[in-house]
Amino acid sequence: MISVRTAKGYDLPIQGAPLEVVDKPAPPPTVAVLPEHIPFIRPRLAVKEGDQVAVGDVLFTDKSNPRLQFLSPGGGQVARIQFGPRRVLQAVVIQRDAADEPVRSLAAPLEPEALDRLPRADLVDLLLRGGVWPFLRAFPYRAIADPDVEPPAIYVSLDAREPFQVPPARYLENQREVFTFGLRVLKRLCPVVHVHADADDQAFCEAYKDIITHKVQGRYPTDDSGVLLYRVRQSPDDNQAWFITGQDLLLVARMLQSGQYPTERLFAVAGSGVANPRYVASRMGAPIAHLAGEIQCKAPRFAVGGTLRGFSGDPEGHMGFYETALMVLPEPEAADFLTLFRPGFGKPSHSRTFLSALRRNPLPMTTNVNGGHRACIACGYCAEVCPVDIWPQMTYKSILAEEVEEYLAHGLLDCVECGLCTYVCPSKIELAATLRAAKHAYRKEQG
Repeated sequence: MISVRTAKGYDLPIQGAPLEVVDKPAPPPTVAVLPEHIPFIRPRLAVKEGDQVAVGDVLFTDKSNPRLQFLSPGGGQVARIQFGPRRVLQAVVIQRDAADEPVRSLAAPLEPEALDRLPRADLVDLLLRGGVWPFLRAFPYRAIADPDVEPPAIYVSLDAREPFQVPPARYLENQREVFTFGLRVLKRLCPVVHVHADADDQAFCEAYKDIITHKVQGRYPTDDSGVLLYRVRQSPDDNQAWFITGQDLLLVARMLQSGQYPTERLFAVAGSGVANPRYVASRMGAPIAHLAGEIQCKAPRFAVGGTLRGFSGDPEGHMGFYETALMVLPEPEAADFLTLFRPGFGKPSHSRTFLSALRRNPLPMTTNVNGGHRACIACGYCAEVCPVDIWPQMTYKSILAEEVEEYLAHGLLDCVECGLCTYVCPSKIELAATLRAAKHAYRKEQG
């Protein structure tokens, strides 16, 4: 087991951690898939409103690669197909048949012995037909992995440093054999598989020492596979590695073992706006309101996927394809007056100008940005926290000047999209969004 330490990063000292309990409510009445939040795909619908579907039926495919199929996480009726501006497909919502939910068999269950004899091409085809291939993603753009390419390595992340995600000890409880089978699947796709976990969780690392290859130590986002890749890569080819989260790998393994599309997810529901922060065992694409439960603030903001990396969810909406955390934060009725001159004692902030920097206990977080947008003041805060040694402020200025070679030289493609640069910026510049958009634009130019 190799130890890797990351010096930079930042842990948000905020309240609202989930209680150490797992809630198992009744199955939700609806489930959905949100194509809008699956990067780089161009969905082509395979269903229409009113159609009857079973669990595992194809809802849509990718126009760029029709082999990528996205299957239904529920059996029942297609209740709504939601489009946004410019006809962007936002959601396919399924009204579940609670009395008799149909489930489609996708393949015969795969025994461990048969896995060793299965040709790699057949295994790839099985994962594609089973709808779990999109859980495998590739660096540097974090797009769905190309089925026709063999990567130099696959990274499996067992960490959850962003507040608040499901820790691996929770989702791996009683799932060790399934997870081990999943690792065998990955090794059939690529001989080099790295499994990394948080070194601070000594009990977990000891329990899984026969599986974990790297112990990583540091602050958020040291859990990200891109951070580990940045620290251990030895050649430019390593930048084409793949990655997958531990909970997603369980879904891959379950599909192969059962021959059916897996739908179970363990979610973290947290934040100062929710009355009962907890872990919730539910269905993939579950409704936000179903997971959130009782809300204890007048105007909640739902951050689907996490505080820094998530997207703003509608209270009538659903969880995304990859997201396993739901943060509920209070929306202030009005912005603070003269925030710059009122360095409060109870405001979570990276800046040492706030009196809250003297506190060590978690603080309540709201969606108030505590200030307004200003020009970059070259404070260097973003560079202090960047885990892959980018100078975000310089990269940002290069992007605005359209100096492609310059922002690539600054390390744009190494960006792990953690959101810290935006969080710590005293000028409230959307650095992370700008860097991510530039990465996407550069990928499009490369064809």
